[in-house]
Amino acid sequence: MGRECAVTGKKTTVGRRIVRKGLSKKKGGIGLHVTSATKRKFKPNLQRVKIRTENGTVKRVWVSTKALRSGAVKKA
Repeated sequence: MGRECAVTGKKTTVGRRIVRKGLSKKKGGIGLHVTSATKRKFKPNLQRVKIRTENGTVKRVWVSTKALRSGAVKKA
C-alpha cells in the first residue's frame, strides 16, 4: 500500500507543472504560450497516529490532516 489515508482514502495524484513564456498582449506581445509541461505528484499530508477503532482497540495508522481536523477519527 502506498501513501493513502486509512479514513478518507486520499492518495497521491499526478498533475503537471506548466511553464508559460511570452509577452502578454497587454504589453504589446502575442500572448503567453505553454512551452513545457513536466509531470509532478501531489502528495496528501499524512500523519501516523494512534486511533481508537469502533470495537475499542487501539491501532496506529496513516491519517490525512483533513480527517484529523474534521474530527473523523478519535485519537487514542
